[in-house]
Amino acid sequence: MHDDDQKMGLNYELLVEDALRHVVRAALGIVEKAGLPGDTHFYISFDTQHHGVEMPDSLRKDHPESITIVIQHQYADLLVEDDRFHITLFFGGKPAQMVVPFDAVTNFNDPSVGFGLQFGGMDPDDDEPLEEGEILEAGTEADNMVGSADIVSLDSFRKTPS
Repeated sequence: MHDDDQKMGLNYELLVEDALRHVVRAALGIVEKAGLPGDTHFYISFDTQHHGVEMPDSLRKDHPESITIVIQHQYADLLVEDDRFHITLFFGGKPAQMVVPFDAVTNFNDPSVGFGLQFGGMDPDDDEPLEEGEILEAGTEADNMVGSADIVSLDSFRKTPS
């Protein structure tokens, strides 16, 4: 270990963020094996420009920075890997294959139980509220997710200066 590393200390924020991303990975892994239980459904927002994101050009054109997908009624081919997930969603009856690295995910919500995670240090109040139709769901229209879950942000774990 270098002296510089000891002076800087461990980056606990990154360690916590990685652990919380594991929650997303584990939840999707359960759904991959057993399907969605009960009323469970996921809103997942991600950075469409992040390295490794694969999605149809038409969706990327309409959502050049970020997109929120809903995994609920119509999805196929969910495959969860250590660093990414693959899924086919249906928009207007047309299949859209996507590959999303977990590092690209900015929000994860399960409104059925009021659970949410936010990554990247963004303040949920800084985002403009989503309008009807901006949340994309496979097959059906979704309710607006704003205010539907308690968001856990890494900011809540940061020590405030004294």
